[in-house]
Amino acid sequence: MSLQPCRPPPELAFVHEDPAHAAEIEALLNRAFGPGRFAKVSERVREFADFAPDLSFCAVEDGRVVGVCRMWRVAAGERPAVFLGPLAVEESERRHGLGARLVEQACSASEAAGEPAVVLVGDLPYFQRVGFAVASEVSLPGPVDPKRVLYRGAAPAGMIRAR
Repeated sequence: MSLQPCRPPPELAFVHEDPAHAAEIEALLNRAFGPGRFAKVSERVREFADFAPDLSFCAVEDGRVVGVCRMWRVAAGERPAVFLGPLAVEESERRHGLGARLVEQACSASEAAGEPAVVLVGDLPYFQRVGFAVASEVSLPGPVDPKRVLYRGAAPAGMIRAR
């Protein structure tokens, strides 16, 4: 019996979100968050924010989207900022750091584009490891636990609104 060499694992690529990814991304978001995602305060922000495909990334493996991190241009008070979310990773790919890698990729692109701050609603223990802290001076257009409003970069202040 001859042994076959193991094939290498599939290559993971980080690419900017493209309209061709739309159906796969929506299916991934539905699996990750369910229909309740549309009732969250983050969705209120996305209703008025400008989508930033140049700052948003998909993780693609063997031609299939396995993760996504979307970014939206907003203002925090009078200063520009970027709103991160949703972030979703296929269940089979979790616990391998893919979510953190997507966040880092999107935040690095935002910094390179001259965006002073990234804001999100999320869990501090998860996002703290990629440089986020509580944004105590930021408010959102709806109810949210203030300890879950986080930022990275220059400390933002004020209501999150359209630019």
